[in-house]
Amino acid sequence: MDETAPEQASLEVQARIRDSFERQGLMRHLGARLTHIGPGRVHIELPNRPEVTQQHGYVHAGATSAIADSAGGYAAYTLFPDDSSVLTVEYKINLLAPAEGDHLEAVGVVLKPGRTLTVCRLEVFGVAADRRTLIATGQQTLICLTGKPDR
Repeated sequence: MDETAPEQASLEVQARIRDSFERQGLMRHLGARLTHIGPGRVHIELPNRPEVTQQHGYVHAGATSAIADSAGGYAAYTLFPDDSSVLTVEYKINLLAPAEGDHLEAVGVVLKPGRTLTVCRLEVFGVAADRRTLIATGQQTLICLTGKPDR
């Protein structure tokens, strides 16, 4: 096994995350997909296509921040109890460079897990062939809704 590869979550946790992600109409509408689910870490990719761009041809900040929000939310959710769900309480994102590339990759990483509130780091990269550029960074707070699974 490649020691640099991120750790994978258990199959049960991966199934719970994928099931929840598939119920998100916005992620489906944008064409986003989960590419990694690990304990406290989730990656989401968004293909660059005309439907998600703004007037200059870059991926729209709304699409960029939406995949960042979901990556952080699901990173937190990997650590939550089975009978719970997750909601974003707050997040802030800084756009550092134009969102361009073949696709964007959002990475959510848990910084501080908690019984009720969890804090995550958000990063979004523009990926083109041999280049990976940090285009956005942020922080997020999420709440664990224990005893209230997704509907």
